[in-house]
Amino acid sequence: MNIVCLDMEGVLVPEIWIAFSEASGIPELSRTTRDEPDYDKLMRYRLDILREHGLGLDKIQEVISTIDPLPGARAFLDALREKTQVVILSDTFEQFAQPLMAKLNWPSLFCNTLEVESDGMIGGYRMRCEKSKLTTVRALQSCGFETIAAGDSFNDLAMIRASKAGFLFRSTQGIIEDNPDLQAFEEFDDLLNAILAAL
Repeated sequence: MNIVCLDMEGVLVPEIWIAFSEASGIPELSRTTRDEPDYDKLMRYRLDILREHGLGLDKIQEVISTIDPLPGARAFLDALREKTQVVILSDTFEQFAQPLMAKLNWPSLFCNTLEVESDGMIGGYRMRCEKSKLTTVRALQSCGFETIAAGDSFNDLAMIRASKAGFLFRSTQGIIEDNPDLQAFEEFDDLLNAILAAL
């Protein structure tokens, strides 16, 4: 049995932190896992900036409520889910993701949790498990699934490489050049065809 594991931000929806960076006028918040491979370092950097500017969870959620999936993302997911099981593996947080999942017709999502303080400030975060994307792919494989994975960032490479087939989607030129053996796509139809061929 196959299961497709997809990254969320940059693949199905715009990058939340980039959208919030633009809305808040704080360019430092535009850094993502495409820029910084150390996720803990990136998150601590983000949380320090939020605290410095007095920005809590509610301000981020206001921006997220205005974000729509990337054009074609829902149709891609719907078509894929007609053929196989799909799970979204994301390093985002449940407090961020819910309105986006509604707009994508509620696919299964495995993500992390923010630690929100009584004043609404984000004090920290809890990862679902260590190396969450790779760990989840390995766990699914241990249950008898063959995994196919796609993502755009440094933190997707391990799950892509651990899967029977894996693809880069709308990634950076640097990541594509550093991983010339991985097929890289820009259009949902091309990614869908590649996944269906791998099933």
